[in-house]
Amino acid sequence: MSRAKARVALLQELEEAMRRTSAQGVLFGQAVANVAGISGSDLDCMDFLNLEGRMTAGRLAELTGLTTGAITGVVDRLEKAGFVRRERDETDRRKVFIATVPENIARIGRLYVPMQQAMQKLWSTYSDAELQLLLRFAREGYKAGLEATEALKGLVETETGKADAPKRKGRPRR
Repeated sequence: MSRAKARVALLQELEEAMRRTSAQGVLFGQAVANVAGISGSDLDCMDFLNLEGRMTAGRLAELTGLTTGAITGVVDRLEKAGFVRRERDETDRRKVFIATVPENIARIGRLYVPMQQAMQKLWSTYSDAELQLLLRFAREGYKAGLEATEALKGLVETETGKADAPKRKGRPRR
C-alpha cells in the first residue's frame, strides 16, 4: 500500500473511531439524563454551567448556540428539577445569573463515576507527552466542532431563507 493510501485509510479509521466515541458519549449522556429525569440537551446545558460556573442566560445561549427563548425553557426545567437556581446580581438587580445547586448536581456527578474510572484507567496507560497530544486534540477538536456548527447553521439559514427573512418585532401575529 502506498504511503498516501495508508494515510487515507488511517484518517478514515480515525474518523470512524471518533464517530463511535461521539455516539457513545451521547448515549451515556442520555442514560444519565434519563436517570436524572431531564432531557439530554438540558443535561448538556447544565454541563456548561458546571464547567464555567454561574452565568447569565445570554452567555449560556452563546455557549450552546440555542436562542435565549430556548434557554429560558431549559433554565425553567432545570430549576423545577432542582438543579439550578436564578440569582440576582447584587449590584445590578436587573441582571440574573444561572447557578447550579451543588448538592443536587452531586447526585448526577455520582452517575459519571464509572465513566471517570474507565477513562482514568485508560489515560494511565499513556505517557505525559501522549496525554499532552490528546489534550491538544480535544481542545482543537472542540474549536473545530464549534466552527462546523456555525457553518452548518449558516448553511441551514441560507437554504431555508431564514437569514434573508425580515425580523419582526413584538408579538407574533395570529
